Amino acid sequence: MDGLAGAGRRIALTSIAVSAALAALKIIIGLKANSTAVVSDGFESASDVLSSSIVLLGLIVAARPPDEDHPYGHGRFEILSALFVGAILFATGVLVCYHSVQRAFDVSHAPEFFAVWPLLISIACKSVLWLLKRAYGRRLRSESLMADAANDAVDVLSALVALTGLSITLFDPERFVAFDHIGGFGVGVVVILLGIRIMRDTVLQLMDTMPDEAMLDQIRGAALQVPGALGIEKCRARKTGMKYHVDLHLEVDPNLTVQASHDIATQVRIVIKESLDWVADVLVHVEPYGLDHSKPSSGSGSLSEGRAIQT
Repeated sequence: MDGLAGAGRRIALTSIAVSAALAALKIIIGLKANSTAVVSDGFESASDVLSSSIVLLGLIVAARPPDEDHPYGHGRFEILSALFVGAILFATGVLVCYHSVQRAFDVSHAPEFFAVWPLLISIACKSVLWLLKRAYGRRLRSESLMADAANDAVDVLSALVALTGLSITLFDPERFVAFDHIGGFGVGVVVILLGIRIMRDTVLQLMDTMPDEAMLDQIRGAALQVPGALGIEKCRARKTGMKYHVDLHLEVDPNLTVQASHDIATQVRIVIKESLDWVADVLVHVEPYGLDHSKPSSGSGSLSEGRAIQT
């Protein structure tokens, strides 16, 4: 995992350099070629420099080990960085739309043909970055890297939108000069929608939304491989960065000693962590097998209270 995390940081650094070069190329050539769509896409690439920098910072901070003040580690900072990326994209999209509307009534100067070249270069570069970030983001389960991958995918889409608007204008500059501005506005709308989606997804993670049922089934299956683990009464998981922390209510034979129950719970924790690399830690609470959990326990020292074991 450390090697993958290092690769993720290197990809983020590469993305910063590529986005900075593309932003400068598109803004300079877009201004010289008098293309609103290309300049708009250049502003979007400029925002990528900031968003990739935040992703890099999130990956670095999230890699810090747990400490006394952060017993669950620093992984939530990685999710927060994804939220910031979404907010930056939303703001960038609004600014791009505003800039395009401002220039919508300027139809006196048609764009030049050489404005298409930075868009074609951007499509090629961002396609490669998108595939790399998506692959490593999935392997790392990194919300910020996946958000940045989605950002690159939208960069490709926005460049295509800009290229379409510019191409229509170049086809007949006298009749279709406004399509270059429309293409710029379309870039802004696409970026706004992506920002909203990323913010929604990261907020759900910060609210401790449960993972899908298939992932919970993997946790239960791993736990029940341990001899003496008779059932799972509750299974909960929350994401704290790139991994999950699991709370498990394990059912065991009620006639076992506290020590025997503790040993089973400890082995369950070890097996889950070893078999599921996306699990950071497991908190096991022992329950007596066969207890009707729908009924409140009596106050006479029920086994669920007297033998509750956390490891």
